Order: sequence, then C-alpha cells, then structure tokens
Amino acid sequence: MLNSGLLPLYFIIRFAVGPNGVISGDKKIPKECFVKHCDQRRKYPVLYKLEFQAAVKVETHSCRHATKPNNKEKNQNPKCIAYDYNRVVLDQLPDVPDSDYINASYVDSLLKPNAYIVTQGPTENTVNDFWRMIWQENACCIVMLTKTFDFIKVMCIQYWPSAKVNSENYGDLNISVLHEEELANFHIRTIQVVKKQGTNEEETRTLLQFHYTEWPCHTCPFSNAILEFRRRMRAVVGSRLQHDSPIVVHCNDGGGRSGVYLSIDANLELAEEEDCYDVFGYLKTLRQSRKGMVETLNQYKFIYDTLEEFVLCGFSWFPVKELSQKLKQKSMKDPETKLNEYQREYQQICKMTPRFTIGDCAGGHRGDNREKNRDVLIVPPDNFRPYLTSFQGNTFTDYINAVFVDGYTKPREYIVTEWPIKHTPGDFWSLVYDYECSAVVVLCLPPRDSQQYPPFWPEGRHSKKYGPVFTIDHISHNHYANIKTWLFRINKKIVSLTELMAGVKAPPRTVQLFQLTCWPMGHRVPTSTNSLVELMNMVERWRQRIDYGPVVVVSHDGRGRCGVYCSANACIEQVIQHGEVDVFQAVKTVRRHRPQLIENMTEYKYCYDLVLHYVLHYLNKDQKEKK
Repeated sequence: MLNSGLLPLYFIIRFAVGPNGVISGDKKIPKECFVKHCDQRRKYPVLYKLEFQAAVKVETHSCRHATKPNNKEKNQNPKCIAYDYNRVVLDQLPDVPDSDYINASYVDSLLKPNAYIVTQGPTENTVNDFWRMIWQENACCIVMLTKTFDFIKVMCIQYWPSAKVNSENYGDLNISVLHEEELANFHIRTIQVVKKQGTNEEETRTLLQFHYTEWPCHTCPFSNAILEFRRRMRAVVGSRLQHDSPIVVHCNDGGGRSGVYLSIDANLELAEEEDCYDVFGYLKTLRQSRKGMVETLNQYKFIYDTLEEFVLCGFSWFPVKELSQKLKQKSMKDPETKLNEYQREYQQICKMTPRFTIGDCAGGHRGDNREKNRDVLIVPPDNFRPYLTSFQGNTFTDYINAVFVDGYTKPREYIVTEWPIKHTPGDFWSLVYDYECSAVVVLCLPPRDSQQYPPFWPEGRHSKKYGPVFTIDHISHNHYANIKTWLFRINKKIVSLTELMAGVKAPPRTVQLFQLTCWPMGHRVPTSTNSLVELMNMVERWRQRIDYGPVVVVSHDGRGRCGVYCSANACIEQVIQHGEVDVFQAVKTVRRHRPQLIENMTEYKYCYDLVLHYVLHYLNKDQKEKK
C-alpha cells in the first residue's frame, strides 16, 4: 500500500500511467474536466507526487557559461542558473571579459516562443547588467515576485529609486519612477528609462513593474490575490506589448516562485485560447528551460489549486456603471438550482473558506489564554493574529482574540476583535497602542451596565485606567445622529525593569473611537444604511489627517458585523480607485483569517447594498471633493 495505506499500488499505476507507460498528466486537461481532475488528486495526493517527480527528472543541458569563474559570483543560487542554449546574451562591454553573461533565460509560454525572460533578482554587482538586459530586450514589463528583504536576508536589492530620490543612474541608463500605485498584495510602478546616445541625444522609454509584495519564502500566497495580480498585469501589458517583447519575471533566484507564476500565467493563456490546461506538460517545459523552476511539491499543488479556483470563480468583478443592472440579475432565481446568484456565490465562498485546526490556533487554546475568548470555537490562527508587545506584568501574555484582515490598498489594514470581557480591557488598549492604530470602530451598542459587555473606554471627561499600565485620557467628543465619536490619548507606564534600565520611553498616542448606535443587538443589519456609510467616510477622513495606522473593528462577538464593515470598505476603495465592483473577492479575502466573518446570506447581500448606497449617494460627491 502507498499513500499512507489508502491506495493500492495497482490503483496508482492505473490512474497515473496510461496504456503506453506514459504519465496521464501528459495529456491536456479540458477545462470542463479540470475540477474533477483536481478532486482526484486531492483524494489520492500521491498522484501529485508522481507527476512532480516525473516532470522534474528531465534531461538537463550544459551550463558552461554560468559556471565560468568570472560568472559564478553573478549567480545568487548555484541551483538556479541559466542553460547555455537559451540564456540571454548581453552585448559585450569593451575590455570586460564575460560581460555578455547574466543569469537569465528565455522561456516559452504554451502559445508563444520566448514569451518570458526569467532571471534572478538583481544584486549589487549585477544590477547594471539587469538594466542593460531590460534595455537590450526592449522589455515593457517586469514582474517581481519577492520582497527586497525577507527572513533576515536581502532577497533582491531595490533596483529602482526610492520615493525620496528623483532618479538614479545604472551604467549609462537613468531610472526614475513616474507613478506608483499601492494595493494590498502588490504595487504597480511606472518606470522611465533614459539612455544617453551621444553628447546631447537621449532615448526615453517607459515600462511597468508589477511587484507582488506578500509572497514570503517557503510559503505559497493566496490564490485569489495571485489571480488578481495576474489580471492587472495582463489588462495593461496585453495592450502595451510591442514587437513581441518578452515579459521579464524574477523572484530572488529566478527559480521556485518564478516557475509557479509562469505556470499559472501560461496555463490561463492556454485556457483562453483552447479551453484546456497542461500543468504537467508545462512543468517539464520549464525544467528544460531553466534549473530549479517550481522547486517543491507544495508549489506544484498550489498551481493546480489556483487554476482550479479560476475555473470555479472566474472573473467576479464588473464595472461600477453596471452595478444596478447586475444586482437585478443576481436576484433572479435559476430555475434548475432554485438559487439566485447571491446564494450561489455565497455557497461557493463557504466551500472555499480555509478551515483551521486547533494546532493552527494553539495560542488561543493555551490554558492561560482560554479564558480570554468569548467563544472557544472562535479563536485566531497564530500566523494571522497580532501579538501584544507591551509588558504589563508576569501574569499577562501576548494573546488577544483578534485577527488581521487585509484591505484593498493595504495589507493588515484592519484588526478584527471582540468586545473585551471583564479582565481583557488592558489587552485591548495594548493592541491599539502596540500597533499604532489610528481608529477604533465599534459596531454595537450593548445595554448599559451590562456585566457581559463591560465598558472599555471612559465615556465621561475623566481619565480611566485599564490594566496595570494603560491610562486613557478624554480629549474631546462629538455625537451625531446614529454615530458617536471620542478622541482619546493613550498613556503607557513602563513597568518592565529591563526597559526602565534601558531608558525606554513610551510616548502617548492619540486614537479616535467611533461607535455606530443604530445597529441594535440581535439585528442582522443596521436600521440606517446611510449612517454606516457615513461612518466609513468619517473614519477615512480621520485617517487621511493622520498616518494610516490599522483600524480596530469591534463587534460583540468579533465575528458578526465586522466582516460587513471590512468587505464594504474594500469594495468602496475599489470603486474609487478602479471603477470596479467585486464583492465576491472582497468577502473571500476577509474570511481568509477568520472564516466566521460574513456568517450568513443576509450579511453577504448587505455588502452589495452598502456598495450600491455609496455609489448612488456618495461617489460623485467624493470625486468632486478630491478634484
């Protein structure tokens, strides 16, 4: 028996190997069969392993140039180097031996030869060669898949000017950033490259850099974020490609992550043309084109998972001008399934929401933390929870029942948490202080003098202490119809002997607290949609005045209501920035770290209603104010 005793050997051979002894993955998979194909591999994971091992055992080619003494130091990783037959050959510099070498390879897509150039991230001694290659190949797009610094290691130097510098010279090329757009998982930069041709002559070109910023080493990113990244890239690059210039793709070493991205991009292109996928076949192509592409079995599975997600979800966005028409269509029931589009979408989201084990959420299940949770079934995963750093005494831990949630333009833009219980207000203010939160949004109004929901901020004008180190000063307050606001100063007392001896200071911090008063306990939606949208606008205006710190979003249980606020905010930002609506992906994103957010159909449908209300009553007014 193989695969932990689940699958007999003859069964593996029958599934994985065809009648001619060829791995079954050699055949292209029709789009309509792809989900079934993935289901089969989930049921029998050894099939992934057989395919991956077969694909990476391809015939290797010579790497004579990459291993020359002068060129060895130009390679970040000796396992990811260029083959001689398809390497990018630079124009030789006068009197500089081996200056024609750069660790970069031409790679075919499934439809086009030399569609990509895959290279390593530039280093201090190769950055000039990198820009020489960009100019020589007339590249109009760079796809960057690594942070510059990750896991206490420089992955790739920043090869473009910082925000404080107008331009920088790399050899005879002058580089400047004309525009930068920041989104939660990636940045898009418009870069200008100027080359001096003679004493007074120069040639200018512009190119786009798509920089994916949330793909750490040794892990895989979120599939929907990578698909959105690829969509943005193709939407622009598809109309800009000139003279069939290749797309330059790099991670830190031009290996694993670059191979994953190329597999997804090339297979989606193939699906658009031929309605089929060839994951196994294309991995063999990649491995024959460059060493080390798609390094691990987990990366190979991720390619399948991402393509399957695209088959199941497709493009769920639409232009904002179609919003009213789309909502009418979504409310119509399918005669066969008896479901309308809202219900079908929500069911799909529920199927694709990750499930966390007790091990994933070990911190919240520890004995000294268990009583800090209102519900032991709603505990944050350790990878996505904020760790408290303020020392409050030996009996305090780093735990609070809270999770990070991505916004549309910033990662970890929100911190979702529950209303503090009797012994956790000190932890709550530690969270606000430690993460320099700009605002606290409270989406419920519990009964006065409630033992279950004790007050955790001073409602009068007097200061109040919460826990052993935090004192909250009332600065000002304003109360409007359905919305109350308070401005507070958070004072922290240093009680750690180590910090006192080191002279550590704890400067006071200011935060604004907003409370929505028209969402009674027990109601699934607020009594005034306009008030909730106005609250969102008030928070945004406040954040524009100060630095954009995270927003703490509080509900009675840390699950209901919070997802509505975060999802609708992300959708409104997308409307403003790109003129698009995508509630489906916004909800999928907020449920990544806390699956209980948007916990019912009512909340899901209400997200659409909030966006419609914003578009009808606020969008034009907000755009005029910005102008």
